[in-house]
Amino acid sequence: MRILQVNSVDSGGGAAKVAWNLFQTYRKKKHSSWMVVGSKFSNNPFVRELDHDPYRKGLPGALAKIWKPVRRFEPEQTNLRTLHRWMLLLADRQRMNHRWMGVEDFEFPATAHLFDLIPTKPDILHLHNLHGDYFDLRELGNLSHRVPVVITMHDAWLLSGHCAHSFNCERWMNGCGDCPDLRIPPPIRQDASRDNWQRKREIFANSRLYIAAPSEWLMQKIEQSMLMPAIVDKKIISNGVDLSIFHPGDKAQARASLGIPDDMKVILIAGNHIRRDIFKDYSTLQSSLIILAGQHQGRQILMINLGEDGTSESSDSIQIRSVGYQHDPRVVARYYQASDLVIHPARADTFPTTILEAMACGTPVIATAVGGVPEQIEDGITGFLVPTANAQAMAARTGQLLNNEDLCHQMGKIAAETAFRRFDIQRQAQCYLDWYKEIIIREKNNPLITN
Repeated sequence: MRILQVNSVDSGGGAAKVAWNLFQTYRKKKHSSWMVVGSKFSNNPFVRELDHDPYRKGLPGALAKIWKPVRRFEPEQTNLRTLHRWMLLLADRQRMNHRWMGVEDFEFPATAHLFDLIPTKPDILHLHNLHGDYFDLRELGNLSHRVPVVITMHDAWLLSGHCAHSFNCERWMNGCGDCPDLRIPPPIRQDASRDNWQRKREIFANSRLYIAAPSEWLMQKIEQSMLMPAIVDKKIISNGVDLSIFHPGDKAQARASLGIPDDMKVILIAGNHIRRDIFKDYSTLQSSLIILAGQHQGRQILMINLGEDGTSESSDSIQIRSVGYQHDPRVVARYYQASDLVIHPARADTFPTTILEAMACGTPVIATAVGGVPEQIEDGITGFLVPTANAQAMAARTGQLLNNEDLCHQMGKIAAETAFRRFDIQRQAQCYLDWYKEIIIREKNNPLITN
């Protein structure tokens, strides 16, 4: 099959990791697998970056032509990428006005030329995160009438007037407006959430979509949303991880390779810049660590904050070591293997890959019971679920595992078995491939699909 996936980036966590793993797995299975992204960070020749500059008109187009001779972005030059985008945005008065008014920006003209970036028209167009300032959502109807379009939902942005997660707000069910928090990513400056919601509904009314969600929790939201009339078919397909990389390993060897003392209890927190991520709950984690420190005086505990730049901290009982984002998944796996347990504190989440990776490495997880997390962890069997914003419960479950090596080992063993059975990337990829085949057969004689 000829499969084209689209995502905001090709490197990182969350949706990027899911899309990348599928892309790689499809190629290994000898399919014609391509990716198109808003920002390319890898050197893979089968990944193409959407370049909107050639299609911009007026002053933005003229500036783009001037900029082009010096536009040679390396993966690490994120500041230059940002400067380039802001320069073109500032030159476009209409786009600036829309942004100031809180209207979501869909002015990304290369979206209409998506298929020009690959050798042949795909059999399946598989879309992932569509927010991130790179994709014109208005092209969804046109694309879905040219090829079958599958969308994997990684959050609830398509259902709302701007936010990726709505927390306890249910305005997304009947039109948004009077938004309680414009700062929730992707943020907007003024409350145009009702207009944004209405515009999305009109786009969906002219689209034919196949929708996948990794959790029953997210699928239930989809079924209550304005997206439903556009859906031809839908499936729950759990995300997976590469079990050839994420698997149980020798803890002593992993610690030795990472410079972690063998005699310490080790807690791992994994996530990009978790301290300032509005969807995570670092403050509750901090409070639980204070409680834990009081209970374990004289006993050294090391907490590794993987994906967080900054200085390390220490107290009488707890050391906090910040480790920047690791691009090599094998290094990430060693951190899981070296840890006694993983804590995943969240205020909102869909189906975090961090939890799947930890389980696959045989490391039990303590996580807040939000979103699709309870569909990953079997409470008391493969880890523990705790209520949101409950530092006492988080500290109690953490202490329980740190003080009981047999329980920790048993939970980790069952977690690894569960990951092998439910969360293998090979299983996830095959579920999609089987569905693609069904979709292609279904659409083969569909008069609504045009060339």
